[in-house]
Amino acid sequence: MKATAAEINKIFTNFTKLKALVIGDLMVDSYVFGKVDRISPEAPVPIIHVKSTESRLGGAANVALNLAALGVKPILAGVIGADTEGRQFARLLKKHNLEEKGVVTSVNRVTTVKTRIVGNNMQMLRIDEENTETLDKADKEKFLSLLSRLILNDSPHVVIFEDYDKGVIDEDVIAHVVKTCKGRKIPVCVDPKKRNFLAYEKVTLFKPNLKELREGLKLDSNLGEEEELLHAVKKLEKKLENHLSLVTLSERGILVSHKGKKTIIPAHKRTIVDVSGAGDTVIAVSSACVAQDVEPTLMAALANMAGGLVCEKPGVVPIDAEELKAEALKLLK
Repeated sequence: MKATAAEINKIFTNFTKLKALVIGDLMVDSYVFGKVDRISPEAPVPIIHVKSTESRLGGAANVALNLAALGVKPILAGVIGADTEGRQFARLLKKHNLEEKGVVTSVNRVTTVKTRIVGNNMQMLRIDEENTETLDKADKEKFLSLLSRLILNDSPHVVIFEDYDKGVIDEDVIAHVVKTCKGRKIPVCVDPKKRNFLAYEKVTLFKPNLKELREGLKLDSNLGEEEELLHAVKKLEKKLENHLSLVTLSERGILVSHKGKKTIIPAHKRTIVDVSGAGDTVIAVSSACVAQDVEPTLMAALANMAGGLVCEKPGVVPIDAEELKAEALKLLK
């Protein structure tokens, strides 16, 4: 995919004119960093001597951070618990200058926390604290009402579903948002998981990875062959009637499908340190491109590049817009 410097510069300039509503599962990404130099005498497990700890915004909030890093104004919508971790999440929002107006606090849920234990610069264990049940009736009604207000009053240029199967998004939420956005001609982009996979009918952009595509369509094949992959995408689009498909293929790159044309863009050579959060970056960049009607193959190339760049850094981190722009100007000319 080739693009002129003027085209790339215009895309990055336009990022700063956009607002994006991100709906999804809100999380705290907690890290414990330490050194390992011996095995426990109590069990065959490593002993980690803790050097530092850190908490970061995760899940849908990491998509918001990526959007903000691009210059897009994110509006975050989700549900947290009325607990210590929820208060920590609120402090992290404030730290990153993100608004709380789209965040519902529920006494019936716990705030999702993913704790990663990192020893000698390698992730050794992850501990998840979470609810995965759908919202109860009262919380759902409150959330749906809030989403309507955010869409109608804030007029986002794009709406993003960041679904981690933690229960905040269900078929009712999806149908309500898609219908509301359709009436206002707002594109809807989706980063799906298994539970609601086939509920995202007639959305603008649908972005699964290979595992999600296999599980969502209940396929036996690992989609290692290009012909199998293209057939699976065709089957997906027949079911969902979505406008655009973007399938991340890990080290194989990314596939973009639009109006029957399917293109695989190879991954760039990288020193991969950590793949955590790469999908968040891909959906943020691709959605910000969809919001300004960037040509699909160029959109996919930029998203592919962005996902690779964040894999070169440890932990879940947002994209560096200047780094992405510089690489785009170098590789896409």
